[in-house]
Order: sequence, then C-alpha cells, then structure tokens
Amino acid sequence: TRNNLALAYLSVGRFGEAIELYEQVLAERERVLGADHPDTLTVRNNLAGAYKSAGRFGEAIELYEQVLAERERVLGADHLDTLNTRNSLAGAYDSVGRLADAIDAWEELLPDCQRVLGADHPDTLAVCDNLAVAYDSVGRLAEAIDAWEELLPDCQRVLGLEHPLTKQVRKILKQLNAR
Repeated sequence: TRNNLALAYLSVGRFGEAIELYEQVLAERERVLGADHPDTLTVRNNLAGAYKSAGRFGEAIELYEQVLAERERVLGADHLDTLNTRNSLAGAYDSVGRLADAIDAWEELLPDCQRVLGADHPDTLAVCDNLAVAYDSVGRLAEAIDAWEELLPDCQRVLGLEHPLTKQVRKILKQLNAR
C-alpha cells in the first residue's frame, strides 16, 4: 500500500517523499473512511512520526496531540494504538527539550501499560527505558538507576540477552557503576 511505501521512504531517510505520500493517503482516508476511522487515525499518527523524523517537531507534537485526543475518544484510553500515541507524544516532547512534559507523560503511561499490556510486554519495557533516560537527562540519576536496575532482569528474561534494549540497559548500568 501507499502507506507502507511512505514508511519505506521514512526508513531510508526520504522524509519529504514520506510526508508528501502520508499527506495524500491521509486526505484520501479522510474522504473515503472519515476523519474518525481507525485507519485514518493510523495514517495521521504515521504522518506525525514523519514530521518528527524530519525535525518538524512543532507539527509533530500538534498532530500527535490531535491523534491522541481522537484515539482516546474513538478507541478508548486503553487501546494499544492510544498507548503507542502517548509514548510517541512523550518522545516528541523529549526531542524538543520539554523534558518535564515527557517525564509526566511517561510516568502516567507506564502504569497504564503495565495494567493493560502487562509488565513483561516489550512496549511496557520500552516505556520504562524511555522514562529512565528522561530521568537521567534531567539529573534524576537515582531514579534512572532504579528504573534501569528493575528493567534489566525483565529485559533479559523477556527479550533475551542479545536484544538491543537488553544490551543498551546493561551497558548503561555498567558505565554508571564504573563511575
């Protein structure tokens, strides 16, 4: 599909082409399916991600905020797509230095992911890592270390010893312990 082609463009750094294609697909989905259809919301979310990848953070945040409100209304607060948009929005906040907003968003999201997806779900583990990184970025090192120390055995058990997230958390803790 053209949505997948836009994703392929995005994955190889062809941001302009990806954005243009997502915008076309979005206009068509809105016309054919309606603005509130889950498929339309997915394309709108993907467009926000493309804006973020292209460094168009203001547009990304605005669109993520719109998609989040629509997904909460249409799909519900506990739907996986809604949770993913919350994580993406927090990441966009982080990208523009709105670390307090990012931390607040991830602190609210983590228990929801644990409740809805389970503590062992890969998305839950990723949100925990995102929160730990944000804590570290604002100098809340003790909280970051606590989060990573709690996260590492879960990553090892769930994802395996060679998974990139497991390796990353292990490396961070090793570096911190060497200080």
